[in-house]
Amino acid sequence: MENSATDAGTATAIFAGGCFWCMEPVFDRMPGVLSVLPGYTGGSTPDPSYREVCQGDTGHVEAVQIVFDPAKVSYRELLRVFWRNIDPTTKNRQFCDYGSQYQTAIFYLDEEQKREAEESREDAERSNQLGAAVVTEILPASEFYPAEEYHRQYYQKEPYHYQRYHEGCGRNWRLKELWGREKE
Repeated sequence: MENSATDAGTATAIFAGGCFWCMEPVFDRMPGVLSVLPGYTGGSTPDPSYREVCQGDTGHVEAVQIVFDPAKVSYRELLRVFWRNIDPTTKNRQFCDYGSQYQTAIFYLDEEQKREAEESREDAERSNQLGAAVVTEILPASEFYPAEEYHRQYYQKEPYHYQRYHEGCGRNWRLKELWGREKE
């Protein structure tokens, strides 16, 4: 897999945090983040479709690929925001979405990312309010397949539907319960 540094002055991070619609805006608004692309990774089927991934037969998870400027935002800061926007204590589910395609994971692109991800998982274990085990995996990055165009920037394209889904899923309530405050 490629190194986390993509072009001069940029780096890449890949996080699976359940529904990629809900992970996109979290990172989009961060200074130093250049792009956030929803997609699929971690599975065995080449170039899977949303329908195939949703059926849970490909082994992929919904994820976001983040290109960022490390001079403006660190990988460590991206990890901190990632943890505060997931429930790391549930396996094969996030909030109202069930299935292995919604499992949380950090996909590292080099040994430095792996080390920082492991340290951040230890921090998350110490700071979650429930004291439950953290089940979020840290895995080597594999092929990332961009989601279909209609999923990209969904929260901007379909704000009413996105907001109803986001609120109805119980995401904010659970994040407050886990981390002691509203999502970041």
